Amino acid sequence: MRSEEEEVLIHCLYFTASRFARNITKMAEKSFDLDDLAPSYLYLIMIVKFRPRITQKELCQELSIAPSTSTRFIDKLEKKGLVLREMDGKQSLISLTPEGEEIYRRFRLSLKEFFQAYSDILGKEFSKDLSKTLHEASNTLEKEL
Repeated sequence: MRSEEEEVLIHCLYFTASRFARNITKMAEKSFDLDDLAPSYLYLIMIVKFRPRITQKELCQELSIAPSTSTRFIDKLEKKGLVLREMDGKQSLISLTPEGEEIYRRFRLSLKEFFQAYSDILGKEFSKDLSKTLHEASNTLEKEL
């Protein structure tokens, strides 16, 4: 029989989602050991790969991050020689450098290993369903916030 405390925590989406995020982040950091970059930077690189010359505003929307956060990320990646920022009027356009392309290639391989690692623990179908459900829930919440 569960205690009242356990029942409250199990049914608290905030607590459960935060706990899950911490655990999956630990796994991601082990899987994505690329050029000393946190997973968030690697996902930014992936978005830029898919959408060369993406505006900084579009990048913020794709990653659901604040403009100040994207500026910090882009500054770091630019300093490492992984992205180029070019001005087009008032807009910043972001593209990958050849070094950024190589990090992207390595990241894609790591993504497959990462999926395999958590699928081995959670199950392949459950992992796919969970990811899809969380994606849909995030989209719904973002529309309302």
